[in-house]
Amino acid sequence: SGFTFAPSARPLTGLSMSANANPFGTKSLEYEGGSDPNNANFKKGNLEERLQEADTERRKARDAADARERAAEIAREQRRAKIEFMTSMDDDKPAGSVDEFMFKEGVNDQLTKLDHDLVGLDGVKTRVKEIAALLVLDKMRRKLGFETGVPSLHMSFTGAPGTGKTTVAVRMGQILAKMGYARSGHVVIATRDDLVGQYVGHTAPKTKEMIKKAFGGILLVDEAYYLYNAANDRDYGQESIEILLNIMENNKDDLVVAVAGYKDRMDKFFSYIPGMQSRIGNHIDFPNYKVDELVGIAEVMARDLEYEIDAEAYKTFKEYINVRMDLPYFSNARTVRNAMDRARMNSAIRTFQKFAIDGENGGQCTIDDLKRIDAQDFQVLLDDVTAEDSGKKIFS
Repeated sequence: SGFTFAPSARPLTGLSMSANANPFGTKSLEYEGGSDPNNANFKKGNLEERLQEADTERRKARDAADARERAAEIAREQRRAKIEFMTSMDDDKPAGSVDEFMFKEGVNDQLTKLDHDLVGLDGVKTRVKEIAALLVLDKMRRKLGFETGVPSLHMSFTGAPGTGKTTVAVRMGQILAKMGYARSGHVVIATRDDLVGQYVGHTAPKTKEMIKKAFGGILLVDEAYYLYNAANDRDYGQESIEILLNIMENNKDDLVVAVAGYKDRMDKFFSYIPGMQSRIGNHIDFPNYKVDELVGIAEVMARDLEYEIDAEAYKTFKEYINVRMDLPYFSNARTVRNAMDRARMNSAIRTFQKFAIDGENGGQCTIDDLKRIDAQDFQVLLDDVTAEDSGKKIFS
């Protein structure tokens, strides 16, 4: 019930039976350095070294776990202390006056500047004060130990050009900085040309570069609806929008994004990009200025530039504004600024002609001459927009 192997009866011939003989008739198997797969073990060090390395890794993991447990215990202790403090705190405990916080943090100063710099826009100013109130009360709550969270500070400014959107953005940036919600509070203004590239791979670096400049403050995207082209699904603006949405969601502690433009176009833009609207918590509409408000803006500009304008001159300017509002390219405060610049130039030409060319009073002019803007300086503007020949009209 087995197999028996008998030795072969045929003698081995032609083979040398020396000590190194190979009965298979081929070259002996020899060790070739590196061919043995076990050689890799030698490169990792001996067993003792590997055990020490493993022990070090286990010790690091154990230390990290201990550190996490200590941190968790500290957090639990702080939480228990906070609960005890909040429970035992008298509801009538004074938290400090709101005015004190407003003054201490410099918020009052910024709101005063807003009133000083902007004529009218009562609704806008009210909305800015409401946001400031939330930030002030939130800081008072934090001082007492209440739970707080960073509110949605992203903004949408809608309105025509020259209605104060950039000015309000600057003031909001300073308020956020004063309240500790922004590191610097500076404002970076960007348009489509600043964010969208001209070829594949160009848009992301451009958008990220503008975002990098705005970190710690506000990125104001003017006429944001130009970022989206509904007629071209391959438009590079979509990539810029996706980057902005990601930043608005994940970096809201270090960047406030404000989008601006005409209201009807912004509404349409939001309908295409609902993710943008859902991330914006503050929608502020900037109405067009009325005639008297535009005259008031001219007064503010004259005050800031130290010019004197008499009542008759303002009457001529108001007449000019009434006509200009019905003509193309009217831009509210920007149009007023352009008009004031032209009136200053007209005053300078008139004064130069009077004293330098005509030599009146021996060429000596007074301080009043240098500060005054007369009705005739505005009359030049009024004549330009009321010229009968439409080709000669100047829409400054």
